Amino acid sequence: MLNINKKIEDGIATFELEGRLDTVTAPEFETELKGTIGDVKDLVLDFAKLEYISSAGLRVLLAAQKMIGQEGSMKLINVNDIIMEIFDVTGFTDILTIE
Repeated sequence: MLNINKKIEDGIATFELEGRLDTVTAPEFETELKGTIGDVKDLVLDFAKLEYISSAGLRVLLAAQKMIGQEGSMKLINVNDIIMEIFDVTGFTDILTIE
């Protein structure tokens, strides 16, 4: 299960994710992103309460970064050790902006 809390302020969309970003929940999150990205310049993904991310979730992150393009920016914040280890193993630490 994944809870998505979204807020948009001053051209910045912040998504707080809670739960699991996996094959079941990734399509819902991708739909939310696609409906938002065109209206904002910057994207912040708060992973403080994210417990797990699968390859489907990683694919959505890559798609989001591609959608935001060179016009805007995407960063991940509050990434816990478990998720960070997945990013390290998959090489996503070299691809994504993680603070």
